[in-house]
Amino acid sequence: MNQQIRLRLRVARPGFTLDAELALPGRGVSALFGHSGSGKTTLLRAIAGLDRHPGAYLDVNGEIWQDADRGIFVPTHRRALGYVFQEASLFEHLDVNGNLDFASKRAQTSDAARRQAIDLLGIGDFLTRRSAELSGGDRQRVAIARALLTSPRLLLLDEPLAALDRKRREDVLPYLERIQRELAIPMLYVSHSMAEVARLADHIVLLDGGRVLASGPAADTLARLDLSGALGADTGALVDGVVDDVDAAYGLLRLRVAGGALHIAHAALATGTRLRLRILARDVSLALSPQADSSIQNALKATMVEAREE
Repeated sequence: MNQQIRLRLRVARPGFTLDAELALPGRGVSALFGHSGSGKTTLLRAIAGLDRHPGAYLDVNGEIWQDADRGIFVPTHRRALGYVFQEASLFEHLDVNGNLDFASKRAQTSDAARRQAIDLLGIGDFLTRRSAELSGGDRQRVAIARALLTSPRLLLLDEPLAALDRKRREDVLPYLERIQRELAIPMLYVSHSMAEVARLADHIVLLDGGRVLASGPAADTLARLDLSGALGADTGALVDGVVDDVDAAYGLLRLRVAGGALHIAHAALATGTRLRLRILARDVSLALSPQADSSIQNALKATMVEAREE
């Protein structure tokens, strides 16, 4: 059976209306992307059941959590979901073990599931430390582990890295990628950072002023020319490739992609490693003939298939 998260929602407030009807994949990461005030968090809170809106409908992989027409509304505590907020919201009087215990006891999580969450988030070295003693990135990793211990069938992440500096964000992102690879839990990831979205998302929902401008596979959505106005400086393309050579002296990888190969600045990785590359439109030049006197290192033959004026 094709797994899907199906949602219909309309929220009308003074000066703002959110109108969304979505069918999202029931696996992988679906990112809700848009500027502040576009409706991302409103949508996520409705999915969590924190806010109840008339006329709404929500089906999570065949389980109806809300259907206004039939009078169905499953309260938040009965929805099998984990929710991670911008701030970790840990219990300050408890150590890491205590925070994890709070979630695992409520969900009656097995010891094996607990060990898996600790391993996935790499928090085993500071289980006895108080929450207040942790860095922002470590606190968020504990918060994500705690959400996993509720045995969720859906994981909601509301800008979980927004309060972190760039270094801490880079520390946490690999753990989110690991969850994506190793667990079958669908994730809805709210962000206004296209760098995070491009790195994590399988599916993108682009919101603007309460309207759904686009919803589709990440690579296809970001390549749409009609969305360049909404994406602005984030306009670009996602390219999947495989590492087939490493130049450690210059800190370069050669990435085999459809249509040729690209050299990228990156830490050394084993050959055969799959990578997703984001190429921003502003970093692309077009030439009608091969250029011998340019500093550009990557050149691919291509055919222009569409042009659009802004």
